[in-house]
Amino acid sequence: MRRARAWLGCPGARAAGAAVWEEATFVVGNREDRDRTSPARRRGQGQLESQVLAILGSATAPVAATWVQERLDGKLAYTTVITILTRLLDKQAVTRSRSGRSFLWTPVADEAGLTALRMRRLLDERDDRDAVLSSFVSALSPHDEQVLRALLKDAGPATDAES
Repeated sequence: MRRARAWLGCPGARAAGAAVWEEATFVVGNREDRDRTSPARRRGQGQLESQVLAILGSATAPVAATWVQERLDGKLAYTTVITILTRLLDKQAVTRSRSGRSFLWTPVADEAGLTALRMRRLLDERDDRDAVLSSFVSALSPHDEQVLRALLKDAGPATDAES
């Protein structure tokens, strides 16, 4: 426990020169001092987006945000679900179409497609694409390198428009 002087009064009274101070007792501590019977667990970056994409991918038609919210066990607020969907829209991973006063949401890409989109954006942000690609390829495992070679072979030769 710690004792401290606290200002009790309105800003107008203080400006007028009135001194209204009172001794008060405060409990001072840090987060480790609190009871941690059920600590809140933070999700990893993109984890909710991945869950929402998986839920949208399981839908047979465009769906409302409330439908997505229900399949997330209803543990998230509607506004949180809308925020996630809007971020996915900004990343061009979903589309939306108006349905009355709300929107219906449809996935454009699955989780692998979204990851590829992120990688492409990161590559586009760099000045030296060749150096970034070289560094990426040199860090691949032998298996990943083999998969990449097979994919490039299946894609065929690049045209001037693609490079």
